[in-house]
Amino acid sequence: MERNMLEVKNLKTHFFTRHGVVKAVDGVSFSVQEGETLGLVGESACGKTITCLSILRLVPQPAGRIVAGEIVMAGEDLLKKSEKEMGKIRGKQISMILQDPMTSLNPVFTIGQQVAWPIRLHQNLDRKSIWEKVKEMLSRVKIPSPEVRILEFPHQMSGGMRQRIIGAMSLSCQPQLLIADEPTTALDVTIQAQFLKLIKEIQRDSKLSMIVVTHDFGIVAKVCDRVAVMYAGRIVENGPIRELFNNPKHPYTMALMDSLPQMEQEVELLYSIEGQPPDLRELPPGCAFAPRCSQSMEVCREEYPPLSTIGDGHILNCWLEK
Repeated sequence: MERNMLEVKNLKTHFFTRHGVVKAVDGVSFSVQEGETLGLVGESACGKTITCLSILRLVPQPAGRIVAGEIVMAGEDLLKKSEKEMGKIRGKQISMILQDPMTSLNPVFTIGQQVAWPIRLHQNLDRKSIWEKVKEMLSRVKIPSPEVRILEFPHQMSGGMRQRIIGAMSLSCQPQLLIADEPTTALDVTIQAQFLKLIKEIQRDSKLSMIVVTHDFGIVAKVCDRVAVMYAGRIVENGPIRELFNNPKHPYTMALMDSLPQMEQEVELLYSIEGQPPDLRELPPGCAFAPRCSQSMEVCREEYPPLSTIGDGHILNCWLEK
């Protein structure tokens, strides 16, 4: 029987600013099973990254605060952990690959020194063993000549190589959960495909659970088992990858898929979603997507839809399915 590696329940993360309260994450719930990859999909500023930072308890302070919810891993609520306890969890049980590998790496330290940091922090190894471990991790992510690369600096490497270095750092302590936030944004198409293939190979070998944050359904189709679609700080649809691709139900999910170029179709202009995402300081009482939705009804603007189950593990919030 599969068990949940991570379970997020009614998570709310708000930012308290002089202009009002920004509800960046507003009641998000999902789970990730052992060895499973969950795709977190949506437009920019819909709350994907803040959801992931909330899991790691790295929400920017003092403005940002987790105001409600539970984040349960291995039967324990991470929101009840002290900062010292979270320091032992980050990098060891949960790791994160950030969007831009160049800004994630420190330009004044060598590659070897940076990959060694989490190993030195979480594993009781002597200096020689640490450096052997560093070279082993660089080989694992297919960095050529690791004994040479450990002495080089980030600026001496390409974008694809830097992203692999971040991957080596994230995987060095055998985490149970890896969060990859837009891991291929800075990569060209060829390197992107290589990096995604590498991540899947490592996951298969280590039974790693993953959350992949992206706005690209093409990436979701390649690496994910399930997908959760986010809009305005909430998950509007969640289901197995095949079910969601073959039978999308929420108008926002369908709009995102219609925005993808189709190789077999000849079109002059790609489909685009009209309008702009709502101001998270002043969310409407009903469905936040209603002003941009071609199928919206009066009830959509007045009341947020309750959760509906429309298939095996396929759930959504939409009045059209009532």
